[in-house]
Amino acid sequence: MTNTASVTIPETTLDVYPLCLGGNVFGWSADESQSQAVLDKYTELGGDFIDTADVYSDWVAGNVGGESEVIIGNWLKARGNRHQLVIATKVAKLSTRPGLRPENIIAACNESLQRLQTDHIDLYYSHYDDKEVPIAETLGAYQTLISEGKIRYIGASQHTASRLQEAIDIATKENLPKYVVLQDEYNLMARNPFESEQQEELKANNISAIPYCGLARGFLTGKYRPGVSVDSVRASAVVDYQNDHGYGVIAALDTIAKSHNLSISAIALAWLRANPQVSTPIASARTVEQLLEIMKVVELASDEVALLNKVSR
Repeated sequence: MTNTASVTIPETTLDVYPLCLGGNVFGWSADESQSQAVLDKYTELGGDFIDTADVYSDWVAGNVGGESEVIIGNWLKARGNRHQLVIATKVAKLSTRPGLRPENIIAACNESLQRLQTDHIDLYYSHYDDKEVPIAETLGAYQTLISEGKIRYIGASQHTASRLQEAIDIATKENLPKYVVLQDEYNLMARNPFESEQQEELKANNISAIPYCGLARGFLTGKYRPGVSVDSVRASAVVDYQNDHGYGVIAALDTIAKSHNLSISAIALAWLRANPQVSTPIASARTVEQLLEIMKVVELASDEVALLNKVSR
């Protein structure tokens, strides 16, 4: 059964399409023209939730970071559709704006706003857990930005369950903004530490996950098969999945995908949505063709979820 009803992110007023479009490829494997074509098709098909970061993509030779935000900002200005979208970005990993010190957060946010050509960010993430900065100081900077109307909500990325709980406890005690989502890696090939640690913490605090790498860096698209050579900038990142276990997962996805007449990418993302602690997964697309494979939203039957749980253990 397909279902494209919007999803309300718990503890927020954000209603979003059940697929968040990842902007990590914009300015990296997708140039501005390709990126804008993907953004156009995503919104044409009902998408309204875009995820990026100030660091995307400073790892590319000749880039300085912020390229993804600039592409998205140019597109937002050209289309005049900012009010229809939920935009998420992140702070802490850009080489020229590292860490979560208050002054850095404030400066990085202002720079992201300029690149995005907007007056506010809907969801602003701590891109990693900077343990050198007291949590209360970091949350205090976010409080300033919220009071100025520059950000609406905050999220944590790549935080352990214990550190996320510590941040929530400090926010409660000191009346500071709380993280409302966790963004971390979670997919059929990487089920822990999300299921073993983070999931229960999220449930206890009524907050949700917006997992990245939902397609295991492209492995769960099904393009990696025994004996097949794939030309991709991410090919080296999936070598550890190319074994009997990984191909067993692909085989199960193949079977379910055929019964729904959908791509295996759509099924892998549907498995994530079946987890009650997931609001919506993130997936990126370099081309419109890739986007079409991931945009269909389907609800899996319980036996299909059970099969995928079994083969991916």
